[in-house]
Amino acid sequence: MRVQIYTMQGVDEALNVIKQGVDHIGVTPSSIGLPGEVSFDAARSIVDAVKSRAVSVALSVETDLDAIMEMVDTVRPDILHLCGLQNTLDPEAVGRLRDQLPGLAIMQAISVEGPQALDIAKAYEPVVEYLLLDTQDPKIAGIGASGVTHDWSISREIVQQIQIPVILAGGLSPENVAEAVKIVKPWGVDSLTHTNKKLADGGFRKNIDRVGQFVRVARGL
Repeated sequence: MRVQIYTMQGVDEALNVIKQGVDHIGVTPSSIGLPGEVSFDAARSIVDAVKSRAVSVALSVETDLDAIMEMVDTVRPDILHLCGLQNTLDPEAVGRLRDQLPGLAIMQAISVEGPQALDIAKAYEPVVEYLLLDTQDPKIAGIGASGVTHDWSISREIVQQIQIPVILAGGLSPENVAEAVKIVKPWGVDSLTHTNKKLADGGFRKNIDRVGQFVRVARGL
């Protein structure tokens, strides 16, 4: 079971998370107020530090292809995670982006709001290497970071019908990830909100103990 954890805000944090057995290290290079966002340069420092230790994943909610490519060129992640709001970057556009970024793996977020998510997932399947099934929060400018679960029966159907790796996200925690894995049987699982510790200023950092717990429970250890 692959484990992906968002969102790293410093090199030491990323390395400590890796020590817990995390496979994919997520960063949010942005300046628009996304949860846990960091500058492009800070994200690049994290990506450089984790090479050979874990897979780096950089999130983008942008819909302008040039803006996405600028981020990728600076940060140089192993995987580009596209999670702009649904219907803002269609499969054709993602296909064009893929042509312009040869050799870079792309992960497409799918908002699991109902049975139509299966058709959406199938539409993106030919143009990406990974799908991430998440829950959309209307207060956030992208798919994810809601801290809320969705209908896992729909996610299970997607996993059964899709031939590329599928990562389950959306409100996963050490308390519910075992059940999620049992029901959905994804290739991997992802956590942001429920492996954080809140700070007095309203921000957050990763709760390393909960990250470790999440990894162990997800893998049935």
